[in-house]
Amino acid sequence: MTVSCSDVNSAMRWRSSCRPLLLLLSFLTLLVGRETVSGFRICSYNVDNFNLAKASNYRLVHTLTRVVHRCDICLLQDVVDPDGKVVRTLLSAINRESHRYDNYVYQSVSSKGLGKSVGDKKKYVFIYRTETVNVADQHQYETKPPTFAREPFAVQFESRMTVIKKFILVPVHTDPPQAVQEIDRLYNVFEKVREKWNSTNVMFLGDFHAACAHMNRSDKKKIRMFTNTNFTWLIGDKVDTTVSEDTSCAYDRIVVYGKPFLKAISPTSAKVYDFGKELKLKKSKVSDLSDHFPVEVELKSSALINSAALLLQATPLLILLSASAIVHFFL
Repeated sequence: MTVSCSDVNSAMRWRSSCRPLLLLLSFLTLLVGRETVSGFRICSYNVDNFNLAKASNYRLVHTLTRVVHRCDICLLQDVVDPDGKVVRTLLSAINRESHRYDNYVYQSVSSKGLGKSVGDKKKYVFIYRTETVNVADQHQYETKPPTFAREPFAVQFESRMTVIKKFILVPVHTDPPQAVQEIDRLYNVFEKVREKWNSTNVMFLGDFHAACAHMNRSDKKKIRMFTNTNFTWLIGDKVDTTVSEDTSCAYDRIVVYGKPFLKAISPTSAKVYDFGKELKLKKSKVSDLSDHFPVEVELKSSALINSAALLLQATPLLILLSASAIVHFFL
């Protein structure tokens, strides 16, 4: 095959005329590619009586570490930790393995031990990435007499990575026989934290026991978080959050209040994370850690929105440069 000088000159002319366009496209691709790797993931996991024995089991902790490393914030429920040693042991393992997965540094914020009896005190524990989010404030909800088996522990987080900069996470792990009553009382918790922080950016998450024998369709009429349409249940009634093949129950839920918070959530991102399937673990290995799967949701990234806006602003310039390059080439 023979290449003429005119062909070479034409190719050189085309490269020269399109160079500004190619540079701009390369810049935008690099910008969008770097800043929009993923959303901001919030997870909730009932780790089922997670005590020092479990925290000292390398295999179990390794699996839990893999789950936590996927999340910017991970709520753990049912943590038995009277002296703080369990959380310290787990946090040390998570940070020790961080270089293998994401290179983040993790910290935690925990409730006190909650429960009706001294021998049944368990904690809500949030583990979070210090590079993407920090704790702005916290509040232990309490009433006398107590209205929950383990009263919610509200934490206000703030992040520069998310569209919604400040938001409140409220965990709950209901007492199964009192699930309907406790879920309804979450509305009182909502009013309390809204007043405290002057914000309606509230998300409830945890093991609600909101399914099967503990809550049915008629019970929804008794629950204000169902009758008030400002609340959106992101994990639906037909989702199975349990590990056992003998059950199919949507026990674990994520609920948000208001359209502003709902718009800040990535569509269809709320789901169950079946880590057994992803990590190729046997059911028995998964159930050794818990009889629940984690549930999760993603908040929209502010970087994604900013990059999209930049791309939209650049579109007229791209069109102009493209047209100019084409005309210049043919002339």
